[in-house]
Amino acid sequence: MPKAAFAPAKVNLFLHVGPPAADGYHPICSLMVFADIGDVVMAYQAEALEVTVLGPFASALEGEGNNLVLRAARGLIAEARRPVAPFGISLDKRLPVAAGLGGGSSDAGATLRLLRELGLKAPEDRLEMVAESLGADGAACLWGRPVLAEGRGERLTPAPALPTLEAVLVNPRVPVQTGEVYKAYDASGAFGDVTPPPAPDRFEDVVELAAWLSMQRNDLEPAAIRVAPAVGDVLETLRGEPETLLARVSGSGGTCFALCRSDLEAETLAQRIEAMAPDWWVRRCRLGGPWPDPE
Repeated sequence: MPKAAFAPAKVNLFLHVGPPAADGYHPICSLMVFADIGDVVMAYQAEALEVTVLGPFASALEGEGNNLVLRAARGLIAEARRPVAPFGISLDKRLPVAAGLGGGSSDAGATLRLLRELGLKAPEDRLEMVAESLGADGAACLWGRPVLAEGRGERLTPAPALPTLEAVLVNPRVPVQTGEVYKAYDASGAFGDVTPPPAPDRFEDVVELAAWLSMQRNDLEPAAIRVAPAVGDVLETLRGEPETLLARVSGSGGTCFALCRSDLEAETLAQRIEAMAPDWWVRRCRLGGPWPDPE
């Protein structure tokens, strides 16, 4: 100690959502990838288990005593079934909260990987069980690899081979609560088909991928825009720029992503959006994964 783990932003390249089952949960089918930007989790010696939050979005988590990081640590301690030396966890919160980027789930996944590396051993299947128990994105966010997620998000298969994806993430700095979006989605009754769409084993370049993705959807996108109209403003702006091959809402919002042909075009787009809307959160990134932990 101390040692750090990277918690990458999750991006849903598409998200198909079916009608709710009897228990209220919606089946999904989603192609998930991970960005080379995200939060950082660090463990350190302490007198008792605690979580401290710092970083530009720390204030958004004030008052969340039992957050996903703490729940992940307690879950792994229970699975290890042996006494452990007291430790603390610090979370450098660099991603916006309630943003459709799986931030909490990714933070929890990074915590589980970090604590296992520090000696809190548990079989891999039990580690995955703890991650899955923390939310729909938990299983995918544990390892941060591109996957096709089905069921509630717990049934994972490897994604097709993907090219390098240069992208821009944009959030209007308006928190979008997942529960509100699903409520609006249910009210619409416009439920999607969650059968995995036919896909090649490999996409040769981002143009081919963007063309295929254009035939897919984010079924929560209209509901997210109804809940937070600023999300629609972001999406409309991105779709109007020449560098954008494809723009879509990630998850339940409010972050949108744009895929670009090259790193230069992504950088140009990010700079222009920052100049046009200085109050928005804008990050140029690369999508794929998994990404290495900080040194």
